[in-house]
Amino acid sequence: MIRAATLGLCLLSSSVAFAQDKIGVIAPLSGSFARLGNQMVDGANAAVAGNRQGQDISVVTADDKCDAAGGAAAAREMVLANATVVIGFLCSESLEAALPILGQKGIAVITPGVRDLTLTEMRADTPYPVFRIASSERNAARETGDILVNLWRTLPFAIIDDGTIFGREIAATVRGRLEEKGLKPVFADTYRPGLDNQNALVGRLKRAGATQVFVGGERDDVAAIGRSAVALAYPLTIIGGESLKATASGGDLSTGTLMIAPRDPETLESARNARNAMELAGKAPEGYAIPAYAAAEVAIQLLTTAQAQAGSLSDLLKKNVFETAIGPVQFDARGERIADTFRLQRYDGKQFVQETN
Repeated sequence: MIRAATLGLCLLSSSVAFAQDKIGVIAPLSGSFARLGNQMVDGANAAVAGNRQGQDISVVTADDKCDAAGGAAAAREMVLANATVVIGFLCSESLEAALPILGQKGIAVITPGVRDLTLTEMRADTPYPVFRIASSERNAARETGDILVNLWRTLPFAIIDDGTIFGREIAATVRGRLEEKGLKPVFADTYRPGLDNQNALVGRLKRAGATQVFVGGERDDVAAIGRSAVALAYPLTIIGGESLKATASGGDLSTGTLMIAPRDPETLESARNARNAMELAGKAPEGYAIPAYAAAEVAIQLLTTAQAQAGSLSDLLKKNVFETAIGPVQFDARGERIADTFRLQRYDGKQFVQETN
């Protein structure tokens, strides 16, 4: 009996020692967003392949097709696969459908792609265990406002938007942040987007005396405003947000146009090892690859932490700081990243370069 009991104990110990944690990746792996989804898979695979934490970890993937039905189906796949934590998601529709299924099983979600709360989260009595690597749109606007406070303390400025929901919201939040600090625009209005020139708009800015303008709008509109300022010989400093990273379909931006946005993850010094790992694996460290690499690093460190600290994965994500390719990652009680990631960058005629002062 003793021998049998000992053998049984050995078998139990062996099964625990070789139990494998699974990190799930849910992303669009088919359709028009497949390229971006596969960048997430490549980043996660590279991070797990370079895991130095000592756990036996594998990656399982599921295609959410960037829609609600696909999100729910992918979440069920992760439950059946016994995934411990899930990273990924580019589309809020798929995340919204997946959260109730994953949350019911206590599976934490770390997303580098969806930045704002879904309707599912906003309506929930109990917060879902979802954590965001990138700054939310709300925090983005706040950081933008804080940078502009320092930049515009003694300058006459204007705030304009293109009338879209996104444009109005970021312009309103930035304006509110500035007014909290006692700074008010000399001009604020909604402009008509999509015009080849914005001479009338620039003329109004000139009459108001604005030498600086923040634009809540698209890159092509910012380019048109820049061209009109040059045509009217009006020295106007134009500042936009992350939309200026978009590929231009019209004319180029004026040299000297400013953008307030995070630096591209692959250009960060902290991402050097991640870039090298991906290149050695024959994968390009671009797009969502490095953010997904960082999300997988958080997941790996989380699983290590769970062996030493008591609490749910959600609690541990809120209590700890994780070192990643995009720098230290720490989450607040709502699951949003606590970070100062936005930087003032100047367009040099070819690319945006971070301002040094």
